[in-house]
Amino acid sequence: MNMGGGAGPADDSTTTSGVAQFSHEMWRRYQHLLDKSTPMVLHRWIFLAAIAFVFALRIYIVQGFYIITYGLGIYILQLLIAFLSPQVDPEIQELIDGPALPTRGSDEFRPFVRRLPEFKFWHSLAKAFCIAIVLTFFSAFDVPVFWPILLFYWLVLFISTMKRQIMHMVKYKYVPFTLGKQRYGKKAAPSDEIDTGRP
Repeated sequence: MNMGGGAGPADDSTTTSGVAQFSHEMWRRYQHLLDKSTPMVLHRWIFLAAIAFVFALRIYIVQGFYIITYGLGIYILQLLIAFLSPQVDPEIQELIDGPALPTRGSDEFRPFVRRLPEFKFWHSLAKAFCIAIVLTFFSAFDVPVFWPILLFYWLVLFISTMKRQIMHMVKYKYVPFTLGKQRYGKKAAPSDEIDTGRP
């Protein structure tokens, strides 16, 4: 029996239910915004560039948080490698299936499917920059380091990783970028062949 008149188990479950309902509603709105932004590729990348600029400006103003910047750089490199890699690694598939030769001329073309799709790449980058900006407001993450060493180490890591990735692209003959859909010349229809819809 609850004689003290305080909050009982029913009040706790009501509060928990209210918090869960609020968080679900916020998640639903966030997902709705993501769904609406999916076709707006240019706008999304402009938004990401603005976030990256804010982060760079914050680092420049406070002259610190180089460990966070280094960690962000490593994460960006990891995402970039996944973005440039095919979903099924040809080296692993060759070991499983054995080398396959094309039997027809049409067998050579295979569309490039990324391990990390463009939207997920953008979304992961945007989240990483936002988290990094938030972390710059906590002095516990401002570890004093000599930043040129971190920058040099990241550049060495970037160059060696990209060299390995480019050698993989050359070996298995794939290009991770599409330079636009191939277009053919339009053939203008003569005026007497145009269907007007009238008898």
